[in-house]
Amino acid sequence: MGKKIATVITDMFEDVEYTSPADAFKEAGHEVVTIEKEKGKEVTGKNKEATVTIDYGIDEVNPSDFDALFIPGGFSPDQLRADDRFVKFTKHFMDEKKPVFAICHGPQLLITAKTLEGRDATGFKSIQVDMEYAGANVVDKEVVVCQNQLVTSRQPDDIPAFNRESLNVLA
Repeated sequence: MGKKIATVITDMFEDVEYTSPADAFKEAGHEVVTIEKEKGKEVTGKNKEATVTIDYGIDEVNPSDFDALFIPGGFSPDQLRADDRFVKFTKHFMDEKKPVFAICHGPQLLITAKTLEGRDATGFKSIQVDMEYAGANVVDKEVVVCQNQLVTSRQPDDIPAFNRESLNVLA
């Protein structure tokens, strides 16, 4: 049975860090729902390779209606974490032990939600020290799975491992 995956995303996301996992989730029979500040808005990746039309505004969704959370990297997570609505939305998934998939700069939302303490995780090299300050046990490898719930990866090269482990957690 397919799962409903909330995807928090805005302009300047890392194109392939959205498109490849989203395609893998869809191919496995899951539903990928995009969430930004405004429904119907078109957001563009930082490499201008992908454009995404937003399904729902953050005020129109309830995290309880989703089975998992996906946070693509790029500059998108840093922009979203400045908005308390996205931080609260993200925190729900971690608090409820629902699957969370965060790649590259994605863990920035987890840092702001104060949900990394004692968790094994990884992220882009430039945010790893921030993750340590947030209490995470940072492991520098292509994919880290913590408690069969949190899947994190560092960069686009890690996408095959990220997709594989994210799909395993959803199974």
